[in-house]
Amino acid sequence: MVSAKQLLSVTESALLGPSSPTPSQRIELMHAIRNSLSSIQNLLSYPPPRSSDRTEVQSREVTLPDSSHIHLDDQDVQIATKLSDDLHLNEIECVRLLVSANQEWGLMGREPLEILRLAAGLWYTERRDLIAALYTLLRAVVLDQGIEEDIVADIQKYLQDLITNGFRQRLISLIKELNREEPAGLGGPNSERFIIDSRGSLVDRRAVVSRERLVLAHCLVLSVLVVRSSPKDIKDMFSVLKDTAAELNGNGDTVKYQILFGLLFSLVIALISDALSTVPDKMSVLAQDTSFRQEFQEIVMTAPNDPIVSGFVDCVRAAWVAHLMLIQDGVSGREIASSASSSELHYISSCLEVIFCNNVFQFFLDKVLRTAAYQNDDEDIIYMYNAYLHKLITCFFSHPLARDKVKEMKEKAMIMLSPYRAGGPHDFMHENLKSGKASEAWQLPFVSLLEFVGDIYEKEPELLSGNDVVWTFITFAGEDHTNFHTLASFLKMLATLASIQEGASRVYELLHGKSFRSISWSMLFDSLSIYAEKFKQSLQSPGSMLPEFPEGDAKALVAYLHVLQKVIENGNPIERRNWFPDIEPLFKLLSYENVPPYLKGALRDAIATFLKVSPLMKDTIWSFLEQYDLPVVVGPQVGTSNQPISTQVYDMQYELNEVEARREYYPSTISFINLLNALISEESDLSDRGRRFIGIFRFIYDHVFGPFPQRAYADPCEKWNLVVACLHHFQMILSRYDIKDEDIDSIDDRYQLSSLRQPGQLQMQLPVVELMKDFMSGKTVYRNIMSILSPGVNAIIAERTGQVYGQLLEKAVHLSLEVVILVLEKDLLLADHWRPLYQPLHVILSQDQNQIVSLLEYVRYDLQPLIQQCSIKIMSSLSSRIVGLVHLLLKANAASSMVEDYAACLELRAEEGQVVENSGDDPGVLIMQLLIDNINRPAPNIAHLLLKFDLDVPIERTVLQPRFHYSCLKVILDMLDKLLKPDVNALLQEFGFQLLYELCVDPFTCGPIMDLLSSKKYHFFVKHLDTIGISPLPKRNNAQALRISSLHQRAWLLKLLAVELHAGGMTTPNHREACRSILAHMFGKDVADLDADQNIAHTSTFLNRSENTGTVLITKSKVLELLEVVQFRSPDVSVKYSEIISNTKFSLLVEDILRNSSSDKVGVYYYSERGDRLIDLASFRDKLWQKCNLLNPQLGSFGNETEINEIREITQKLLRWAWKYNRNLEEQAAQLHMLTGWCQIIEVSASRRLSSLENRSEILFQVLDALLTASASSDCSLKMAMLLTQVALTCMAKLRDERFLCPGGLNSDSITCLDIIMLKQLSNGACLSILFKIVLAILRHESSEALRRRQYALLLSYFQYCQHILDPDLPRRVLECLLGNGQDSEDMDLERIEKEQVELARSNFSILRKEAQSVLDLIIRDATQGSESGKTMAHYVLDALICIDHEKFFLNQLQSRGFLRLCLTSISNISYQDGGRSVESLQRACTLEAELAVLLRISHKYGKAGAQVLSSMGILEQVSSCKALNMPMKGSLRQTETSFGRELVPDFHMQRMIVGPVLRLVLSLTSLIETSDFFEVKNKIVREVIQFIKSHPSLFDRVLQEDFSEVDGQTMELTNLAVAILSKVWSYEENDEYGFIQGLFRLMTDLFSQDLDFYSSTPTTKSVVDQRRSELNKFRLCFSLSSYLYFLVTKRSLMLQVSDDLSDHHTPTMRHQPTISLLGHLLNTVTTALDRAADEKFLLLNKIQDINELSRQEVDEIINMLDVKDQVSSSDNIQRRRYVAMVRICQFVGYRDQLVTLLLLLAEHVLNVILSHFQDTSFMPSSSDTMRMITYTSGSDSKYSISSLHGMIIPTLDRLESLSEEKTGHNLKVFRRLVTSVKELAFQKLAF
Repeated sequence: MVSAKQLLSVTESALLGPSSPTPSQRIELMHAIRNSLSSIQNLLSYPPPRSSDRTEVQSREVTLPDSSHIHLDDQDVQIATKLSDDLHLNEIECVRLLVSANQEWGLMGREPLEILRLAAGLWYTERRDLIAALYTLLRAVVLDQGIEEDIVADIQKYLQDLITNGFRQRLISLIKELNREEPAGLGGPNSERFIIDSRGSLVDRRAVVSRERLVLAHCLVLSVLVVRSSPKDIKDMFSVLKDTAAELNGNGDTVKYQILFGLLFSLVIALISDALSTVPDKMSVLAQDTSFRQEFQEIVMTAPNDPIVSGFVDCVRAAWVAHLMLIQDGVSGREIASSASSSELHYISSCLEVIFCNNVFQFFLDKVLRTAAYQNDDEDIIYMYNAYLHKLITCFFSHPLARDKVKEMKEKAMIMLSPYRAGGPHDFMHENLKSGKASEAWQLPFVSLLEFVGDIYEKEPELLSGNDVVWTFITFAGEDHTNFHTLASFLKMLATLASIQEGASRVYELLHGKSFRSISWSMLFDSLSIYAEKFKQSLQSPGSMLPEFPEGDAKALVAYLHVLQKVIENGNPIERRNWFPDIEPLFKLLSYENVPPYLKGALRDAIATFLKVSPLMKDTIWSFLEQYDLPVVVGPQVGTSNQPISTQVYDMQYELNEVEARREYYPSTISFINLLNALISEESDLSDRGRRFIGIFRFIYDHVFGPFPQRAYADPCEKWNLVVACLHHFQMILSRYDIKDEDIDSIDDRYQLSSLRQPGQLQMQLPVVELMKDFMSGKTVYRNIMSILSPGVNAIIAERTGQVYGQLLEKAVHLSLEVVILVLEKDLLLADHWRPLYQPLHVILSQDQNQIVSLLEYVRYDLQPLIQQCSIKIMSSLSSRIVGLVHLLLKANAASSMVEDYAACLELRAEEGQVVENSGDDPGVLIMQLLIDNINRPAPNIAHLLLKFDLDVPIERTVLQPRFHYSCLKVILDMLDKLLKPDVNALLQEFGFQLLYELCVDPFTCGPIMDLLSSKKYHFFVKHLDTIGISPLPKRNNAQALRISSLHQRAWLLKLLAVELHAGGMTTPNHREACRSILAHMFGKDVADLDADQNIAHTSTFLNRSENTGTVLITKSKVLELLEVVQFRSPDVSVKYSEIISNTKFSLLVEDILRNSSSDKVGVYYYSERGDRLIDLASFRDKLWQKCNLLNPQLGSFGNETEINEIREITQKLLRWAWKYNRNLEEQAAQLHMLTGWCQIIEVSASRRLSSLENRSEILFQVLDALLTASASSDCSLKMAMLLTQVALTCMAKLRDERFLCPGGLNSDSITCLDIIMLKQLSNGACLSILFKIVLAILRHESSEALRRRQYALLLSYFQYCQHILDPDLPRRVLECLLGNGQDSEDMDLERIEKEQVELARSNFSILRKEAQSVLDLIIRDATQGSESGKTMAHYVLDALICIDHEKFFLNQLQSRGFLRLCLTSISNISYQDGGRSVESLQRACTLEAELAVLLRISHKYGKAGAQVLSSMGILEQVSSCKALNMPMKGSLRQTETSFGRELVPDFHMQRMIVGPVLRLVLSLTSLIETSDFFEVKNKIVREVIQFIKSHPSLFDRVLQEDFSEVDGQTMELTNLAVAILSKVWSYEENDEYGFIQGLFRLMTDLFSQDLDFYSSTPTTKSVVDQRRSELNKFRLCFSLSSYLYFLVTKRSLMLQVSDDLSDHHTPTMRHQPTISLLGHLLNTVTTALDRAADEKFLLLNKIQDINELSRQEVDEIINMLDVKDQVSSSDNIQRRRYVAMVRICQFVGYRDQLVTLLLLLAEHVLNVILSHFQDTSFMPSSSDTMRMITYTSGSDSKYSISSLHGMIIPTLDRLESLSEEKTGHNLKVFRRLVTSVKELAFQKLAF
């Protein structure tokens, strides 16, 4: 069983969409119809109450029809019982309604009455849906809606079966039954009067039922065209018609009248259609029943007592007689009894007599056609009514009896009416003319017939096409008129026939030729000329007065002018140019006061139509108006009418106030304003900004619009016509003219708008300025407009639907709102200059909150979308200005209704099936933009109100309940849940996704909205991935707009997913589940797999490192499918207009327009609702014509027709180009937008959430592979490649991080080093695939330096990933200890890993070598010609290429291309003109650092060969000349706190960037120094290095002067480098003029004398890692110093003292050298450090081996001890903790091993120096002579020093001998031999 809601949805989707239904929609439609036939057949037939069911309900346990059991409480029982009584509905069905209402709205916490109303509203909604679905099906069959014929045929078959089985009888009975005062109808006396509808609004139940009856009446009308009515149907409909008409009594509302019209036209259409369906082989259904004809004739001819009923019976009689006449014509060829024929003729004659006697045509006019109910009915239904009235009247004109009757009526009218020129008083005649309520003379049947025909074809003029019967009647009716009554009626009918082009041409020919003796165009123009001449002569005659204008002639001329107006309006544009060459006679009567105002009005209306005939006509009309029309006199007397005026001028002011106001008719003023508005709208010269129209403006302002509320109006239509004309004038002024700065500055506040003290000041005013002053001071126009709007939307709706002037009132409201909007666009700028006298409009409005509410509540006006749009725009403006707007609405008790109205407007727009071409006119889009714009405004704002956030609590604490409250949020969520009608609602759905995204990122609304979307009710985040996410994009050729919107929808959806992944709290179950679902859907993993421990073998197929693994099996996931969706060739927006037009002059013209529009305030560009900068086609077209007119002022003349056509053709081509440009630009932006969203979700997933998935490396590789493939594709644009490469960088970085993360796929808590080493890296094949695609991406055709910088970073990241996971400085012995002893399989695995690492390096080199030429061309070009950042990246890429070089391939390439020399030249030529204090200087320093890195890499990679290459190029000379090294160094080299980006770059920062690399490079070149060349003075490298040192002595001197107790690690590194360089070469220098030897000795003295604590201390941090690094660096410095000292002792025969001589400390010439005692102290410190390092290393190695046996507490102790607490969280399991501890331990083991190695070498140097002294034969304690350079003290001091030295060295040597090889990890055999030798000599030399 298909529900009514489903049936309606399926029906509307299939039949009301803008495109043909798809095959699936057709199948679904037919299935829904078949399953709903029983519901439709028994329409609105529901099971009645039953006592047994009521008993079951009262028992509180109910079983519903779907077998579900429901438990009720007392309140539920009461509500269900009340529902049953109120609706006459079965009790079980009432329980079902309560259940459905709870599911739809949520009933928890609601009052019983509200629940009752909600349930009743739901029931009526189901009824409405069923009736609406039926109505839609009937319309599809009857109306031509462009639906495929086979679908219509299928639906028609179902409907025919329904109607044949009695469905029409059901419709008739329902229309009657629902009108009864009983529970099943309008409701009983005790029934609840109100219900709550689907929009949450409280509505009257009677109104709902009346609307049901109206739709049923429309269904009845349509049904008679599906299956012809039976006699019983006719009689029943007639009976119901009379009953319904009798209930009106003249007081029926609009809906009741429309129901009555439905019944009436059901009969009319049934009778006429049945007769028209008669064919020779098929008789009429009704004609077959002779008894019915007789019976119905008697029924129809019975005269009712009620005049209203009698009138409608007359209408049925007219249809019945038409039926009889058509039947007689259809059966004339058959043999029928003469008695039957004669009886039918009698029937016809009697009926004709009655209907003409009662003047049924006048009743049709007064009570049907001209009523508000008829005019406001459904347009399609009205068309059908008019179409069958057309058939009715055609039947009358074609049947002999009827024609004779019409002829008789005409003759009677000619006799009865007064003679032609006789006329009554003006007031009487004009009243008859305007009111439509004629006197007896006007109610003659022939006159009414003419008006009846005119009204029919005025509404549907296309029915005239090919209608010869009507034109024949026209010829007959136009002859021999003897009075102006019939003549005017005939001309009025003729005017309506000219409403289409064909009719206009025929009417023109009729009056142009001699078809009528007394009716012609010449009669019109001759009469005007004759009267003009007559009045002119009268004025020229002294003392004579103007004769009275005959009313009959005036009325006839008015009718003529109406015909002229229609003919010109609708005539062929080419032909009408020659129809009336002289229009001057139309102007000649305008200035005479005796001419009736309504004639002047007709004259001006006719004149206005000539504006469209020719461009030259505007100037002609202006000239004639100035010559003939009444003047507009405004001057000093304006506003002072109470003062006596000596001379009265008959001008427009006088005619308005003295003539028209007395008669209470204003046709002349209305036409005058309309004509001027038309003329002003055609003005193209806006340079004076309307100043020349100030008089017209003041007349309208002061005399027309100002006092209009106080005037009396005989006809309300004229009142609103007058208002509309004035408002149109104001709207045109505000929209056409801008206010310039000089206008603002020249404003004189002393002169108010309503009073002018000097006549000359009038011409100085601007209408637009005066109008703005009025609004900004709350004066006349403002007050009157607010008086129009203040009655409120409900009152306006009532008048619109219930009054004839309703449409005019609606237009006035619309124009009023437009004027308000235009004022709001200008007032803020003016208010800044005009305060305090003039205030912004919102300030004026705020003085009365009811005015604001009145403006905003027009969003409820659903009869005219334009009014809703205006109200929404005003809301948008006011919401940005009035901070307390929400509080204002709450205070006015308008907030709740506003929420419902906006939601209803949005829902109505979402349910429509028509595409809105201009999104700026789409109410739904405007509402969505309003919500989006208000989200970030101060809370509470309009978005919070309309989305139903709780305003009583802080916004962020709101608990959203969209199912409980009807609001825009509920509508949006429902719309996005179903995504119906995508071709119509695409933009709406797109903004819906954007709105949710904006809500999710707003700090106040993010919590409530994300909680709602992640709840189980919605599961919003992953719901649409399979629907809109990966569905194919619409084709560009036929649905580009839908394609663009679809891309944006996906973009916002992906951004939403990214926000949830980024911000969703994993501690909340809903958010945790949502994040898991997103990851599972995006990356192809089941949700259940996210927490399950997977076996490591699961990933082996991907991460297997075996040689046979060359390719990887990749399964496509949603994320890759989404990338495929967005990966298409971007539409081309680079096509130039010059390729479309060959005319060079126009090309320059267009270029000028497009180029200058960027700075032009009124340019041709605009920003769309998405923010795209597009070309405004209308402005572009206007600018083109404006430029063309400036170039050729004579372009508008007729003589340049050829040139005009050429310009038109070129303009059309350019407009097509601009349209295509806009579309392509929008699609390109949409594509980038979706790609941005896709990139965001990848970035967030990779950065924050991917750790919860298994196979992370596999996922990252798949994504990275897809990214690189896409970025290298030819379809990928440059902007897309930038985005893709950025995401690829993230994926590559995460892949690199994955190698060092704790493995998550192990099946136990244990972990080993081998697990870490083997688990994490991709296979070689996968790595090579990445490199190959990176190279392809770099070599893509369309590239830029910015893109290549990212690609270079990606390449560098890849090289880092390919590096061995093991630290290259980590000795193999340590690795063996880490892996454990005796594990042969692990040794084999390690060897395999190393082998694969070597193979990967070689393969990487091979790939790069294949594309080396192209790649190097790009890299070297960027390195030499790019920006500073580009140069930096390019040099680092070259550095990486050199790292993987084999056979010196890249070195040779760089040499052959001359790059190395260019690099050296660049280094030597660097200059810092600003002293190195700018960001640009810092960028240049980064480039220099990269250049030095390349050179240093060459030296390190190729060893001495590389250093030799660099040396041969004179590198030291080039580097030495680098000016960056010569910058003055201020302060210390130690690091200080800086804030880069806010202050200038300090000198020392630049120095640290440059000095370090330079020193490293110099140190690397010292590898060329051979010790055998010591005595060779010509050693080139030594000389060059020494020369470098001498060139920069301050650098080395500053390094040697540092205080090592406070230096940081970077300064220590610089010191190490400088000391290492000096230790390498300065021993070759004979002259120590720079004092470096003394400095080195000072360093030795300072460092060698320090205790062990000094070496491990750091000045800034207490980190264990920093302490270990500091210790290593300081001992490394000691090693360099000891090397230098060892060289001096062994090569330069330097001999040291045993200790310092205290007596010689103050000798100035004494060099501060280290002593043997100091070396002994150093040896002791080194030994202590060696013991401690070896012990720590041994302990840590044991910890690693036992890591899996340690408890969590013990592991945590290790983590705390090693300072890695920040890398673990409380939720991490033991495996993760062991992993972190193991990695940190391995790091520390490496530090300790490096330190042990260094300390052993340092100790060896110190021992060799001491040994050298002990081996010297002159070193004897007993000698009293002074040895070379060794000074001994004498006496007790000498003995004490020797004793102290002995006591220091011997214990230290003992400790060194006891070092354990197991702990140190080194073979100590040679070292121990050295220790033993020193120890033996020590005993010999130092023993007493």
